Amino acid sequence: MRTLLRKILPILVITLTLCSISSGNRKPNIIIILTDDQGSIDAGCYGAKDLETPNIDKIAERGIRFTQFYAAAPVCSPSRAGLLTGRYPINAKVPGNTTSIKGRPGMPSEQITIAEHFKNAGYATAHIGKWHLGYIPEHMPNAQGFDYSFGHMGGCIDNYSHFFYWQGPNRHDLHRNGKEIFEDGKFFPDLMVEEACDFIKANQASPFLIYFALNTPHYPYQGDHHWLNHYKDVKYPRNLYNAFVSTQDARIGNLLRYIDEVGLENDTIIVFQSDHGHSTEERAHFGGGSAGIYRGAKFSLFEGGIRVPAIISWPSQLEENREIPEIAHSCDWLPTLADLAGIKLMKNKIDGKSLAPMIKFESKSSPHSTLHWQVGTGPKKQWAVRQGPWKLIGNVRDSSNPAKVGAAKPTKLFLSNLIKDTEEKTNWADEHPDIVKRLLEAHKSQL
Repeated sequence: MRTLLRKILPILVITLTLCSISSGNRKPNIIIILTDDQGSIDAGCYGAKDLETPNIDKIAERGIRFTQFYAAAPVCSPSRAGLLTGRYPINAKVPGNTTSIKGRPGMPSEQITIAEHFKNAGYATAHIGKWHLGYIPEHMPNAQGFDYSFGHMGGCIDNYSHFFYWQGPNRHDLHRNGKEIFEDGKFFPDLMVEEACDFIKANQASPFLIYFALNTPHYPYQGDHHWLNHYKDVKYPRNLYNAFVSTQDARIGNLLRYIDEVGLENDTIIVFQSDHGHSTEERAHFGGGSAGIYRGAKFSLFEGGIRVPAIISWPSQLEENREIPEIAHSCDWLPTLADLAGIKLMKNKIDGKSLAPMIKFESKSSPHSTLHWQVGTGPKKQWAVRQGPWKLIGNVRDSSNPAKVGAAKPTKLFLSNLIKDTEEKTNWADEHPDIVKRLLEAHKSQL
């Protein structure tokens, strides 16, 4: 009998452990999927008619889709700083893009990231993908709360050679836990999925947080041959962009399937968001992405630069296939996820507000009465303030391609009414000087 017990006891312990892992007492795992330069409407669930994104659409079917969600900035580094710290980028000390050159600083170490908050609460934490928030050891992911890090430190890489080709000498940029590694010829999004799955496998006995920051569909457009052929009749450069978005979507699907295979789908919160609008840069073939009716693109504080796809799902806990039209912001993910996971944030000042009351039907209103954006510093900085339907933009930049109505007319102040004129064709500043004054004061009070 004792011999039998010695054989059975380890099996019973493993079984009980697995049961406790999947029980309702477990804190949820969290995976934040952040795409790069994906347009405001560029997913099937956001209205794209010429683009196949079944896996992004599945996240929406299993969760909640926001229809008036804003990135923290219309460019990469400040947008990421806002999401990771819950602070407006200007407060996180990242007002513009940081470097892609090794040895240059980025987001200051005193900023407290979502990884630090959740690690403090017992989570295993991983950064997989793009960083673009500093290229010195004390500003890289392992020094910013991430137990594990795999990816590139600069703004983008070629997905096969893992080189940064766009500024100065070509530079190889692929790292694991701060050390340069070489995976020549391997498609970076595939490597990301492999790394994420390995991390999940190693850490599934305890809650984990993964920041899965894709390098796609940021240039260079490098879609699978299958998808390039699929979109061959779509007009250039939309054909190249679409192929890359669908290629990205397939890798998201591979990650989601693994979560399902290991039985963690009901224990895992998935957040999906684009970091800002699509690119119209020359290196992105002057476009390909779409903001739909919205004016602007990457680099612009018109809606097309900052209004982005954003979804949250947690199949066992949140209502599925739901839309929330109220205003929300990427700085809100930090307090929202902390609320949903039942953890206390470390003491620091944040600008984000929890969306949990809206998500859980406890409130029908946005937690925001005012939102702020700022890109750059000094007199030429671009900034915006939104209150209700009104949005005031300072030092206006319109990156739309082709140009929208009135885009060629330079102006320092542009007042939008997003209820009467969602496309931002009309500048209401001259008609409403009182509102301009109020929003200017709100902007100055934020500095």
